[in-house]
Amino acid sequence: MKLKLLYLLLLLLAFMSGCGPKSAAPVPNNTPEGTFTGKFKYIHKHAQTGAVDSVTTSIQLQIEQNTGFKVTGDTSVHAGSYGSYLVNSSYTAIDFMDKTFPTTGTPAKYHLNGVYSYSYDGTNLSIAAFGAFDTLSYVYSMKRIGN
Repeated sequence: MKLKLLYLLLLLLAFMSGCGPKSAAPVPNNTPEGTFTGKFKYIHKHAQTGAVDSVTTSIQLQIEQNTGFKVTGDTSVHAGSYGSYLVNSSYTAIDFMDKTFPTTGTPAKYHLNGVYSYSYDGTNLSIAAFGAFDTLSYVYSMKRIGN
């Protein structure tokens, strides 16, 4: 009887070892790549009066590690531009280096240039930068539409 219980216990342990914890699921790559379309919004809060001005426009962003980035779409407000970028996924930051950004003076349109924080879930991409004293915000809310 004890021998049968021992065999039963060993069989039960062998069966349960297959039900143990599995290896962790792979972490998705949260580095944005592909073609995205959506809205760019510039928000300015006047420091003295508190009045808020904003401008919204539709744009398209192509971002590829090998070729860089390119902004197209409604270029009446946001500059159509291109350049290179660096992603730091540990800090969820992207540094865009726009080759069309003027080296002197104030640009006539908004450019995707400088360091932005981002969030990306594989489909939705949000890119944002905030200016001095929290009076300026640049927000891109986009959806991936292709490679």
